[in-house]
Amino acid sequence: MTSTTKARNVGTKQSPVALRRTLMQLPPLGRRLLLGTIDFLLIPLAIWLSFWLRTAHPFSEALSSSLWLLPATWAVGLSLFAFTGQYRGLTRYVSSTAFYAVAARNAAIVLLVYLFGTLLPVQMPPRSSWPLLWLLLTALTGGARFVLRDLLLQASQPPSSNRPPVVIYGAGAAAAQLVAALRLARSHTVVAFIDDAPELWRRELDGVVIHPPQLLAELISRHQVTQVLLAIPSLSRSKRRQIVQDIQQLGASLLQVPSVEEITSGRARINTLRPVAIEELLGRDVVPPDPQLLGPGVRAAVVCVTGAGGSIGSELCRQILRLSPKSLVLLERSEPALYAIHQELQQRLPAELSLVPVLGNAADAALVQRCFSEQGVNVVFHAAAYKHVPLVEANPLAGLANNVQSTRVVCQAAERCGVSQVVLISTDKAVRPTNVMGATKRVAELVVQGFAKQASRQAASSRFAMVRFGNVLGSSGSVVPLFRQQIAAGGPITLTHPEIIRFFMTIPEAAQLVLQASALAEGGDLFLLDMGEPVRIIDLARQMVRLSGLRVRDAHHPDGDIEIRCTGLRPGEKLYEELLIEANSDPTVHPLIYRAREAALPPEQLWPQLDALDAAIASQDANAALELLAQLVPEWQRSGA
Repeated sequence: MTSTTKARNVGTKQSPVALRRTLMQLPPLGRRLLLGTIDFLLIPLAIWLSFWLRTAHPFSEALSSSLWLLPATWAVGLSLFAFTGQYRGLTRYVSSTAFYAVAARNAAIVLLVYLFGTLLPVQMPPRSSWPLLWLLLTALTGGARFVLRDLLLQASQPPSSNRPPVVIYGAGAAAAQLVAALRLARSHTVVAFIDDAPELWRRELDGVVIHPPQLLAELISRHQVTQVLLAIPSLSRSKRRQIVQDIQQLGASLLQVPSVEEITSGRARINTLRPVAIEELLGRDVVPPDPQLLGPGVRAAVVCVTGAGGSIGSELCRQILRLSPKSLVLLERSEPALYAIHQELQQRLPAELSLVPVLGNAADAALVQRCFSEQGVNVVFHAAAYKHVPLVEANPLAGLANNVQSTRVVCQAAERCGVSQVVLISTDKAVRPTNVMGATKRVAELVVQGFAKQASRQAASSRFAMVRFGNVLGSSGSVVPLFRQQIAAGGPITLTHPEIIRFFMTIPEAAQLVLQASALAEGGDLFLLDMGEPVRIIDLARQMVRLSGLRVRDAHHPDGDIEIRCTGLRPGEKLYEELLIEANSDPTVHPLIYRAREAALPPEQLWPQLDALDAAIASQDANAALELLAQLVPEWQRSGA
C-alpha cells in the first residue's frame, strides 16, 4: 500500500471523528443556527420530492407553477419552529417524543401554508402533494435530528472497542428500557439477549438477536462476555437462584436491574445495575399475603411497636403504615434508631395518620403505662429484645432485663389499659435453649402464656399471642451483614462450624407473616412460621463470595481471594435450630403459618418466680438470676454448672 493510499484511508477514518468533535465544540447558539440551516435546506428538498413523487417527473410543470411554496414554507416553517421551541431541545437526547413533536409542527406548517395559498391568487398544488409534503418534511427534519443525536453521542463517549460486551438476560419491557439506557450512556455493548419464551427466539430487540438460554455458554465464549445483565425485575427467587448458578458455572458475573418497587418509587433507574444480593436467593418464592388476614385488627387502630428502630420492628412499622392504622406509636430506646425510622416513615405518612415517636425503654413500667393510656393503644407488637447470643451470654442481667422484664411490663400495661391484643416476636432459639439469650426468650414466651391464661380466667378482652421464627436475613443478628463486611475487608470469613445449619427468611416476609398471624390469634396462641429449606452456613458464605465476583481460597484453590475459616462453636451455640419444644403443630388457613400449644406455667407459680428474678436483676446478682432462669427453663443447661 502506497503512502498516498494510507493517508487517504487515515483521512477517511478521521473525518467522521473530526466532524463529531466539531459538533461537540459548537456553543448552544451555534448548534441552534446549525439546526436552522439544516431545516432551511431540507424544506426545498421536501417540496421538490413531494412533486416528483406525485407527478413521476423531477421537474414537472406543476412544480414550476407552485414555486410560491418555497418562500411561504420557509417563512411559516422556520418561524413556527423558532417560536414553538424546536431549537431549544437538547439534540443529544432526542427521543420518539421529540419526533412526534416535529411531526405535529410540520402538520401545522403544511396546514398554515395551505390556508395561506387559498387566500392568494396563486396556483395550488395537487391535493395529494400536501400529505406527501408533510410526510417528507417530518422524515427529513426528524431524521436529521436523530443523525445529529448519534453523532453527538459518539463524540461524547468512548469508542465501542473500549465498551465491554454484555448479554442481557430477559427480553421484556425492562430489557428494552435497559438497552435504550445503555445505548444512551454507551457504557456497554449489548451483543445478545437471552429469554425463556420460545416465541421470542431469533427475533430482534433494538437490532440485537434474542436467543434461547441453551446458547448462553456459546455466546459468552464467542463474544468474550464477562458480565450478564439480568433484566427481569419480578423474577421468582427460585428462578433467580437457577440463573445465578448457571451463569456462575460459565465464569461470568451477574448484575441485575433494580426491582419494580425501586424503579416505581424513584429510588433507582433502570440502568442502576447492582450485584444480586444473597437475600434474593435464599428461601422460597414469596407467597402472596391473604387479604382476609392482612389488615384486620390493624386498620383504623392505634398500633404500638416496641423496638421500632430494630430490623424486625422497623419493617413491621413500614408494613403497618400501609394498612391504614389510625395512629402508629414508635417505642424505641435508641435515639439514632428512633430518629431514622421516624424520619423515614414521616416522608410517606398519609395526612389522616399520626405518627408518635416515644423515646424510652420498654421495661420502664411507668413510661409504657402512660404511653398506652394517653395514646389509647389497641394493638401492640413487642419486638424489643436483645438477640446477639455472645453479647447476652456475657451480659446476662441486661438480657434478662430487656427480654423478660420488658415483656412483663408490656403485658401488664396492656392488661390495665384494655389493649385488645399483644403479639410477642419470639425466636427459634427459645426452643430447648443452649444459651442465655434463648432462655430469656423462652421465659418471655412463658410470660405471654401466663397473661393469656389469666385473661382467660378473668374473661378479659385482651388477647396475648406469640410468633416464633428463625433467622432473618439482613437483621442485626444475622450472619449475612457480618460476612458482607468480612468480604469487603478482604477476608477471612469466620464461621463457627462447617456443618452448622440455619433456616432463613427475609425481613419483609417475616413481618408480613407476623401481621397475618396476629389476625388468627384467639389468646395464648403460639404461631410458628414455615422457614423453608435449611441452609448450610458454609454454603451461604461460599455463595456470597461468588456473588461478590471473587473466589474462595482453600486447599484446592490456593490462589483464591477470600478464605473461609472455622473457629469452633461458641458457648451456647447449636448446630441446628428447631421451632417446637414438645407439641405438634396444626395448620391454619395460611399455608405458611402453624399453631402450636405448648406447656405453660400457671400464673400463680410464674409470678413469684418473676418477682424474685426482678429482685435479682435490681441487686445485680447474676448468679441468683441465672439460677432462677434455670428453674424457669429446666431444659436450658447453665454453662459451667
